[in-house]
Parts: sequence; C-alpha cells; structure tokens
Amino acid sequence: MLKISSFGPHFGEEPPLSGKQGSGAIFFTGCNLRCVYCQNWQISQEGLGNKISGSELADKMLDLQSQGCHNINLVSPSHFAPQVLETLKIAKARGLKIPIVYNTNGYDSFRILKMFEGHVDIYLPDIKYSSDESAYKYSGAKNYVKRNRAAIIEMFRQVGNLQLDDKGIARRGIIVRHLVLPNDIAGSFESLKFLASLSQDIWISVMAQYHPCNKAERFPELNRRINSTEYQRVLGWVEQLGFHNVLAQELDSSDIYLPDFREEQPFKSNEI
Repeated sequence: MLKISSFGPHFGEEPPLSGKQGSGAIFFTGCNLRCVYCQNWQISQEGLGNKISGSELADKMLDLQSQGCHNINLVSPSHFAPQVLETLKIAKARGLKIPIVYNTNGYDSFRILKMFEGHVDIYLPDIKYSSDESAYKYSGAKNYVKRNRAAIIEMFRQVGNLQLDDKGIARRGIIVRHLVLPNDIAGSFESLKFLASLSQDIWISVMAQYHPCNKAERFPELNRRINSTEYQRVLGWVEQLGFHNVLAQELDSSDIYLPDFREEQPFKSNEI
C-alpha cells in the first residue's frame, strides 16, 4: 500500500512542467527528511493522507493524463520507491504515456535511483545545503552533502540537460531546485558552484518562497522570510558562475505557495 495526501493538476511548478494544462501532481504522505521549516509539514511529518493500492494509483495517473496534464509529478516518492516503481509499470501497461517527473528532496540513495533508470523522464531534485552540520541540524539528515551530490550526478547521467518540446514543455532532463534560506544557512554559493561544475547549461530553479513554517520559530536564525539583499546576492552568484538556464521566483512568492492539505485544493493559487 501507498499513502497519498493530494492529487490533481498543479499550476505552481516551474513553467516547463506546469505549462497551460498543469502538472499531474501526486503528493505522497511522509518524507525521509524532517526539515524544521517544511511548508508541507501536514503531510511530510504529521501523516495527513489516505492509503491507496498501486492499482488505484495507476488509475489516478491515467485520469490525470486524460485531463490533459503535461506529466505525472511524483512529489516526495523516495520512501515508497519500490511500490511507486511497480505502480508506474502498471500504469504504463494500461496506456500511460506522458513524462514521469521524480520530484524529490534530493536525499536519495544511488541504489534507488538506479532502479528508476528508464522509468523516469524528468528529475526535479532539491539541493538544500552545502554543509552537513546545517543539514543535520535543520533536516535531520546525516552525510547530506555527499549523498545529495551523488544523487544529482546520477540523475544528470540518466537524463541529461532539459529538453523541451516546441511549446516549451519539458520532455526529458533535470531541473535542480535551490531554496534560498535566511542568513545563508543553505550555503548557496558552494551548492551553485557544484552545479556549475556539472554543466553551465543545467536548468536551475532559484526559489524565494521560504516561509518560516512548522518548527522554524524555535530557530531565531530561520524565523523570518528572506530579504531582497539575500535573494539578489544568490542571483548574482548565479550570473557569476555562468548559468544559462535559470528560473527565478518573485520575492513575494513566500505567500503564494503555502499549502493547506486539509483543503481539496491545497494551494491558494492555482496559477503560475
């Protein structure tokens, strides 16, 4: 059995994923990280969601395809990896043809990623920290930097740089997300430097949507939104390192992307 909290067309992802028809997002309950500032804490840490069989989930994937979604977006699937892989096989046998997005926090094992080779078209990982100390303090992750970077290298090996169709919709490749945190807790420059070493053509999504959710109030250094100076500094590093494909959010996006998974439509805005 699997456990999901929400599914449906989602318009708040990066434009090459959401397009005009939406990304077919399936939010899995639970997470292999425990980020103190997680905006999805209701499902990642408090377990909100419903159990579902692989066959039932395959039918939901086909329903999203029939609604015209550009892809199937598996949000935080890592802790259900074997069941998700079997579900994908069922769905594809029943006619699922749109690209599969593996939307992950990036704390993935090499073994699991190898299992998904040939089954995932688009990887959407986070690169959260460049410090193991910060990763453990704020997300409960040990040996984060080595594991995260090894995972991104493997994802990049499998699918390469992003490929778009003639309408600008992603068909294959990788987009790496980086959430800017207050007081440079994320260690943004070192993470960006690592990504540039892979390819200056790699697509990166620099996110300004940090909001002090969940348990962030217990950490004074995290208990505020980022400011313009902090965000512009990171964007300056992006330019300095020579990236060619950059997606950047508006600074006020911290209000737009706050979900409430008790609602049928968890996100306040269903627009890009």
